[in-house]
Amino acid sequence: MASSRVLQQIALVLLVAAAATDAATITVVNKCSYTVWPGALPGGGVRLDPGQTWPLTMPAGTAGARVWPRTGCTFDGSGSGRCITGDCAGRLACAVSGEQPTTLAEYTLGQGGARDFFDLSVIDGFNVPMSFQPVGGAACRGASCAVDITKQCLPELQVAGGCASACGKFGGDTYCCRGQFTDNCPPTKYSQFFKGKCPDAYSYAKDDQTSTFTCPAGTNYQIVLCP
Repeated sequence: MASSRVLQQIALVLLVAAAATDAATITVVNKCSYTVWPGALPGGGVRLDPGQTWPLTMPAGTAGARVWPRTGCTFDGSGSGRCITGDCAGRLACAVSGEQPTTLAEYTLGQGGARDFFDLSVIDGFNVPMSFQPVGGAACRGASCAVDITKQCLPELQVAGGCASACGKFGGDTYCCRGQFTDNCPPTKYSQFFKGKCPDAYSYAKDDQTSTFTCPAGTNYQIVLCP
């Protein structure tokens, strides 16, 4: 009986150790020349001045996580305020996804030896150049959208603080290409514009062949703002 309890304790320790091994640190680094207020689900939100970092420890099995850089923000002492881009319902600590336009990093962390999946997306628009990179010598590559599209945005997509997606600006099935229209979703001149500037990034709903990246579970990452 005692030996059985010992074996159970050993198994529990091994499970905890495996989970800890698969956990990942996602470090958000602000290399922009201006302040950014990144939001994250899960994670909340912070203010990042130039050169500052924000480490997020995410457990194995985290699914559908996202990070987006908010710009042009003002907050009071209670954490209430607003941002020009990527707002979180007027809160410093995010409980909902940011509003358009915003560059978006998305990831799902594998568990038990499964792989991590991640991408950069400009489907919701663009406001800050970003890079999502593995660290620690992982044998896998990351994604980058290093061009400042806001400065080159098509006139009809220009909005305060960023470059809007055609879906967000115009709406309708032709530009949004979601739901039942996803299976027949050709790129438009607008998504081709985003794809040309940021080849690694999702630019329209069916753009999934070359825009999803994988790494071994337990890899740590940097999300660099203005790489």
